[in-house]
Amino acid sequence: MPRETVKFAMRIKPKTQELVRRWYEKDNCQSQNEFIEKAIHFYVEHLAAEESSRFLPSALVAALRSTVQGSENRIARLLFKLTVEISMMMHVLAAGLEIDNSQLDDLRWQCVQEVKKTNGGISFKDTLKRHEDE
Repeated sequence: MPRETVKFAMRIKPKTQELVRRWYEKDNCQSQNEFIEKAIHFYVEHLAAEESSRFLPSALVAALRSTVQGSENRIARLLFKLTVEISMMMHVLAAGLEIDNSQLDDLRWQCVQEVKKTNGGISFKDTLKRHEDE
């Protein structure tokens, strides 16, 4: 069954016509018409891709939002577990030590200053060494 075609007049510059003549066979086209038709389809697909790229940023934002939400959920779970462990440690220490409120307030101030100074990079080894030096 032959393909239906429509004949229409088209005006092109001589330089463009020379490009068609030079390239249609290199593109494995049977005719210059086939080459021009392929070129039109290619350009239309290019325009459609440009149009759809306007929606890409919203898809990208949605993917990033999902990734950040997943990270937030993991961090929240880890912080909960860490808080439980710290709470257990505080209960064990409170049961074994006798410390008054003023000493506790002094220790809290000292710890806040230490965390600020080290940006949270505190190790038990460093703290133990500091107490041995005192």
